[in-house]
Amino acid sequence: MSPRPRLVFFDVMDTLVRDPFHDVMPSFLGMTLPELLRCKHPTAWVDFELGHIDEPTFLATFLPGRSYDAAGFCHVVRESYHLLPGIRDLLRDLRQTTPGVRLYALSNYPPWYRWIAERCELDKLLDGAFVSYETGARKPDPAAYLVPCQRLGEPPAEALFIDDRAKNCEGARAVGMQAIVFNSAEQLREELAQRGLIAAAS
Repeated sequence: MSPRPRLVFFDVMDTLVRDPFHDVMPSFLGMTLPELLRCKHPTAWVDFELGHIDEPTFLATFLPGRSYDAAGFCHVVRESYHLLPGIRDLLRDLRQTTPGVRLYALSNYPPWYRWIAERCELDKLLDGAFVSYETGARKPDPAAYLVPCQRLGEPPAEALFIDDRAKNCEGARAVGMQAIVFNSAEQLREELAQRGLIAAAS
């Protein structure tokens, strides 16, 4: 059995919160997801996530040669953020049953993370967040995992990382963390219960 961690890091998009990139964004722009992937600027979103450009610059460069309602785009994206089914109860149970374990978001995301934290009340459910626009590192860059551990004063071996993307979990394991690939709240609860971090589903 894996040792009980002192830190648990959660990816946010499609792990805690539904990601609007797959459907809300292309729908608002009148595109399919493949069309959006083909038309969008090749680096604008990543630059925004890394804090290299601000929101006005991102919105102006996101779709080269195309005009769109940027304010409306931001509005529908902001309104689309919702916790995935079962996540709120899981996080509450995790905090109640493991008071000595600290919970943090560890996300590749731009400053719009603040919208997510507000709408989904993540500040009440987690102890804090490490987001790429502030840390300057995106998963699976080793720094994306190591910087949070350093700031919290714990070695990677004391951390558990949870993400819906296997490559990000591989990156966490490469620096010495435990990792779980997320599929659903039910699956995650079962795996956390096996580690003695939460009560199993009844």
